[in-house]
Amino acid sequence: MSVTIDTRTIGAGDDALVESAWELKERIRRAEGVLKQRRDFFTDAYRRARVYALVEPGYDDEQLVGFAATRRDGYILFLAVDPNYRDRGFGSQLVAAVADDHSSVTCHARTTNEPALDFYRSLGFEIERRIDDYYEDHGDAYYLRLGENESLTTKLSRFMPGT
Repeated sequence: MSVTIDTRTIGAGDDALVESAWELKERIRRAEGVLKQRRDFFTDAYRRARVYALVEPGYDDEQLVGFAATRRDGYILFLAVDPNYRDRGFGSQLVAAVADDHSSVTCHARTTNEPALDFYRSLGFEIERRIDDYYEDHGDAYYLRLGENESLTTKLSRFMPGT
């Protein structure tokens, strides 16, 4: 099945899609036990971030397929892809969009979230350090950085459409 997905960049201060992003994040949290944040923390961080959104247009409305919310320095605050759209390269496309706009890309991931860690490793992220009690629930995290052995654009170009 062919799916048309539009890419949008939402600037800081714009809360377009914040409710859809919260709902997607919460569906993933309930199903997978990850992406645990308080609503006020999430919405405040989302509104301060640049958001890269993947949207499937619909007849009456649109569906948020995935998003990456980033700080000005290329740090990924949140990355989520709807489970029904996984394994199609959308997560990689989001990271590539972030890398295209930043000289460095970093993030945190739970030490117990093997699917996320495998995903980031597959893109060339490297663990820089472990941080105990990083999360509010006292979960531990790894601080990850996209490897700098080659340019980010070169490293991620295989995930960008048309390259």
